[in-house]
Amino acid sequence: MKIIGKFILIIIIAFGLTNCDNTEPKGEIVDNPDQVDTILKTPQLLYGFPVDSFKVVGDKVKKNQFFSDLITSHGISYAMMNKMATQGKKLFDVRRLRAGRHYSVFEKNDSSEKAQIVVYEINRVDYIVYDLRDSLKIYTAKKPIKVVERQASGVINSSLSLSLDKQGYNPALAITLSEVYAWSIDFYHIQKGDRFKVIYEETMVDGESIGIKRIKAAYFEHFKKPYYAIQFSQDNHSGYYDQENRGLRRQFLKAPVKFSRISSRFTMKRYHPVQKRNKPHLGTDYAAPKGTPIYSTANGKITHAKYSKYNGNYVKVRHNGTYTTQYLHMSKIKKGIRPGVRVNQGDVIGFVGSTGLATGPHVCYRFWKNGKQVDPYRQKLPKAEPIKKANLVTYKKIKKEVIAQLETITFPK
Repeated sequence: MKIIGKFILIIIIAFGLTNCDNTEPKGEIVDNPDQVDTILKTPQLLYGFPVDSFKVVGDKVKKNQFFSDLITSHGISYAMMNKMATQGKKLFDVRRLRAGRHYSVFEKNDSSEKAQIVVYEINRVDYIVYDLRDSLKIYTAKKPIKVVERQASGVINSSLSLSLDKQGYNPALAITLSEVYAWSIDFYHIQKGDRFKVIYEETMVDGESIGIKRIKAAYFEHFKKPYYAIQFSQDNHSGYYDQENRGLRRQFLKAPVKFSRISSRFTMKRYHPVQKRNKPHLGTDYAAPKGTPIYSTANGKITHAKYSKYNGNYVKVRHNGTYTTQYLHMSKIKKGIRPGVRVNQGDVIGFVGSTGLATGPHVCYRFWKNGKQVDPYRQKLPKAEPIKKANLVTYKKIKKEVIAQLETITFPK
């Protein structure tokens, strides 16, 4: 037994010696492992102010609330409220509060709970600060914006927007992608089974998407035909070009409205729903909700902007000596659109309606070539400018890189 006791004593002494360390500890020893993060963590900032130094009360503006309603309970006098409103009016008019916007009050971290700083978010990025410490200071600032490169792909079953929405992408991506391909793909005739890949940059604030900054490159397979779009700048202008080094921007847009449907095509014989007889329909009807913006499909000069019995409110644009377009049945013509005014491709010239001889809201798009009304979808319209020879080597290098990147993206099952 004595031998066993001595053996245990030797082990205890040896263990104790092994754990003795005369060096200084490298950090604070804590019983709770969760405290480690708190000790090592830098002070948390909100709008640039250390949260730990204040008691922060945040909320959203409710419907019919006034500026005074937000801060009355935080020890701010009416005289100071008036001073905040008047001195900060040039930066932000407090009468323009919007329901749903965030605001925060930084109170003194004691029993008085008196407001030290008030912050109101003007939008997702900009905010105004009312610093009440010492003398009143008012200024605007911006939240940190982060641009993230992302990838997306999809197979279309019904529409481009639904395909992206089902996968949780920002809805603005569908609009941006359709704008890139506006001159080469007819988005009113997207087929089930069409598919796409896209590399894009998304703008993030507070970890949430606030918009699409740009599309870097895209691949769209329409009717089994591949359409590439690669962003490239030349002559200080950024545009999109395809795999054949040609620009995507054509002389005419595919349609005068976005995300609509063709309700009636150009034909020499159609049964008119109002006149109840067969007659030529020398235009393409795009059905869309009342008020939908109507765009000029190409650069040109306004020749007509008025009302007539059958056309309703309409606008006619002469693009050059060959082509003219007309837009009928508008609910109203955009302010400032009148004969002699020059418009650019994509400019809003009016809004969808059902004025004149029409049964429902739509725009009748008419197209003239050399003075004769024709079907725009059957015309061989001018092609876009190619990459200039001086930029061809650079473009081909970029094209090779982004196509290789697009090929790594897989389609969802």
